[in-house]
Amino acid sequence: MLKLEYDEKKIEDVIDRIVKKTMNMDLTWDWPCGVAYYGICEAYENTGKKEYLDLLKDRVDELIDLGLPRVWTVNACAMGHCLVTLYKETKDKKYYDILMSKIDYITKDALRFGDHVLQHTVSANNDFPEQAWADTLFMAAFLLLRVGVMEKNEEMIEDALNQWYWHIKYLQDMDTGFYYHGYNNITGDHMSGIYWGRANAWAAFTMSKVGEILPEAYLYPKFLDVAGSLNEQLAALKTVQTENGLWRTVLNDEGSYEEISASAGIAAAMLNRGNPLHSKYINKAIKGLLDNVSPEGKVMNVSAGTAVMKDIEGYRNISRDWIQGWGQGLALAFFSKLLVSSKIEKDGAL
Repeated sequence: MLKLEYDEKKIEDVIDRIVKKTMNMDLTWDWPCGVAYYGICEAYENTGKKEYLDLLKDRVDELIDLGLPRVWTVNACAMGHCLVTLYKETKDKKYYDILMSKIDYITKDALRFGDHVLQHTVSANNDFPEQAWADTLFMAAFLLLRVGVMEKNEEMIEDALNQWYWHIKYLQDMDTGFYYHGYNNITGDHMSGIYWGRANAWAAFTMSKVGEILPEAYLYPKFLDVAGSLNEQLAALKTVQTENGLWRTVLNDEGSYEEISASAGIAAAMLNRGNPLHSKYINKAIKGLLDNVSPEGKVMNVSAGTAVMKDIEGYRNISRDWIQGWGQGLALAFFSKLLVSSKIEKDGAL
């Protein structure tokens, strides 16, 4: 069992501040909003505060009334996460219909390569031909799994697990356990070959959720690769945690700054995994993350949107001055899970 040290009232207060700051942001229908509102949903589900759901519903309804994008992308599918929660809580079919249009895009229209692997897309253009990015695991694969479980659709579940299986093969360095940011199937390489912090967070966080939400996950052979990959990755990540309890934007580069969205996602993955040996690393992360939330609820030191950069300097020089939806959302995912951490029990087998 995890042995964690935190002040529950302080965590509830920081969640409240982050939620209110996030809902004051002018986020529109794309992945920054998708990750931020996923965090709002996690805050609602783990605190039970209906005011969070009401704020979210009002804003999503406003965005729907203003008009949805004409074309879906992998990144824009991230907005499906809040639609799952809104549909489950309200049973309003409009959320279901939009959600399923995203799933229809993922399963039928999204660009793929190799063994049905989703190509990462950020626009209607073919920006990154036959490239696999760790980001896709949160934006599309995780959503596909959630809906597959909700609909009891085995084809969706298998497709989602197939995404993790191949992203593991393409992106995880079997020597270090770390994840590369991206893989180019045309050139057969990892481009700049950087262990980007937030890429590792996307991979770790989503893999840590598979066993939690997939009934009898152990009966799916590809889940065993997810479990094995996550175990090796977390064992590696704990070795590069900084003295401040955080992780750097380039994991193994001491010249890179500590980056808070990656740190929140990685710490949340450790929480979800529930390995008691990770307790000390999670406790360090609690302090480090709390130190990076402003009194107004801004999650600070979050790197801006990052393509697969040409070299390590490209990652080192990405701005971290501004509030970002993914920083807000991943911090909420961590802090809200912390509140229910005493209920996390794992048998240790997978």
